[in-house]
Amino acid sequence: MKVMAKPLPIEDLKDNAEDVSALLKTLSHANRLMIACALTEGEKNVSEIAAEVDAPQPHLSRDLGRLRAAGLVKARRESKNVYYSLADDRLPSLVGALCAAFGPKSKQPRKGDRS
Repeated sequence: MKVMAKPLPIEDLKDNAEDVSALLKTLSHANRLMIACALTEGEKNVSEIAAEVDAPQPHLSRDLGRLRAAGLVKARRESKNVYYSLADDRLPSLVGALCAAFGPKSKQPRKGDRS
């Protein structure tokens, strides 16, 4: 049986609820979530991300741009390469938890599936 951490009082969460909601909305797109999952392992260039995420270059560029605009990833240029990494130290644990919770080892029946 898993022991759940004691939730914070609602009053303590109110100040940040809008920011967290916006973050989750940004990550709610499959490609953006996959990009964020890939970046939990550390900084990667666009080619490395593209190979892992298996997304067409235009979609990858669009989604990286949206993640940057939301402040979730940062970019660093080195010669002709652009390297991306998660911009907030809290993101690897959040994104890692999402990836682990919904990864292949955690298959749960989807709504409407019969098991």
